[in-house]
Amino acid sequence: MTVRTAGVALHVRPRAIGVGLCVAAIASITALVTFAVGDFPLSVPEVLETLSGRGDRISEFVVYELRMPRVLTALFVGIAFGVAGAVFQRLSRNPLGSPDIIGFTTGSATGALVGLLLLGGGLSLAGGAIGGGLVVAALIYLLAWRDGTVRPQQLILVGVGINTALASVNGYLITRADLGDAMQAAIWLTGSLNGRGWEHVIPVAVTVAIGLPVAIVLSRPLSLLSLGDDTAGALGVPVERTRRGLLVVAVALTAMATAAAGPVPFVALAAPQVARRLTRSPEPGLLVAGLTGAALLALADLGAQRLFTPVTLPVGVLTGALGGAYLAWLLFSSRRRTRRG
Repeated sequence: MTVRTAGVALHVRPRAIGVGLCVAAIASITALVTFAVGDFPLSVPEVLETLSGRGDRISEFVVYELRMPRVLTALFVGIAFGVAGAVFQRLSRNPLGSPDIIGFTTGSATGALVGLLLLGGGLSLAGGAIGGGLVVAALIYLLAWRDGTVRPQQLILVGVGINTALASVNGYLITRADLGDAMQAAIWLTGSLNGRGWEHVIPVAVTVAIGLPVAIVLSRPLSLLSLGDDTAGALGVPVERTRRGLLVVAVALTAMATAAAGPVPFVALAAPQVARRLTRSPEPGLLVAGLTGAALLALADLGAQRLFTPVTLPVGVLTGALGGAYLAWLLFSSRRRTRRG
């Protein structure tokens, strides 16, 4: 459906809008439930009163200081991983072209580990995650470069190789650290939202606020790139400049999300494909993929907190278990389609 207003034509897909509203509602309801449950339980009306400014001081402390930073970190990290995953999968034209499969998340984790173990953490952790992500992205891009362009299959193959090498580097860094630092790093590498505060929320929220609009603006040339470099170039798309711009945005989202919550596995892989199937689109939409990532991570974090009470699992344990099953199903269904074809 095309809507024309003030001389501007907008292509609107009602199903995509409906799916986006539904997953946003799921994320909001999950956040509301997470505000209510815990060692100091609150009823949903008490949570709503607190959020409207009519709660008592204890409720305000529990909601605003203890639970809201964790919930917001989960939502913004989910959006960042969902959008970055959709960008990488569309650039590589492969559903396995996720940042946690082709090395970008692991590169950010390596930089963050250097900041955490060698420089004492704090701001150096976030700086290390961004620096590591950008360096690894540049390395993969240059190694995949052939004859003036970057081909999708080369990008994936080079990324998988870099990912394997960096995983070994991360393991080596942990073995050289003190016992306490090594335990802290091992938990962080699993992907965890435990103990997250406003200092984790703000950087990833700012990155999403900047990166998401830029990615949406670039979504039209991204769609044309799916037709092939030659066709996109013939239609006026500056192919390599657009590809580099999208890579920078996706790497920044991946790096800041990794700095906030660690390399939470499979959200970036699964969210775009879930969004694509729900919207019945040939390619995952960036905004819907981001909202789906937020809903998935919020649900996973609520499950990690409550499924094995009083033990709170790192959220990455739950997403890893669910993501492994999803990956097996994705490979099985792809193999079945190949045999039929």
